[in-house]
Amino acid sequence: MIKQALIGEFEHEAESTRTLLSMIPDSALKYRPQPHLWSVAELASHIAQVYNWYDVTFNKDRFEMSNYKYDKGDISKASNILRKFESNLKVARAAIEKSDESQYMNEWSMTMNGNLAFPAMPKIQVIRGFLFNHLYHHRGELISHLRATGNKVPSLYGPNYEESKEMAQ
Repeated sequence: MIKQALIGEFEHEAESTRTLLSMIPDSALKYRPQPHLWSVAELASHIAQVYNWYDVTFNKDRFEMSNYKYDKGDISKASNILRKFESNLKVARAAIEKSDESQYMNEWSMTMNGNLAFPAMPKIQVIRGFLFNHLYHHRGELISHLRATGNKVPSLYGPNYEESKEMAQ
């Protein structure tokens, strides 16, 4: 039952992520609100990349970051980022589907060169926080970046600002 609930949320939220990523114009990709923050392209690429972490989270009890190769891909066009998202999404969906729900309470940890980098906790907590909520957090950042560049943003959890104004009239 937990697995089915996670798949349902995953599918719903993946569609929201797809909608958001598909609304990024190439003209906004280089926008960076402050020098130390990610650009729209880097942030969108990171969102797409998080889906690549599902297998090591759902189907392993430890994630050794020093063995992981972060690949932001070609971020020169929004369509490239969306293509990367679609590819990683398939891998993530397969990871959830093959996962064993009886293992969701196993202790999971992230290490870097053998040293604890992420506190050990039940895998289900990591799935919700490290994967699902992590994506929602970065989607919110991306929406803020797009708003700052004057671009449209999707309504993900009800009407967006423009839709709310229209409804109030």
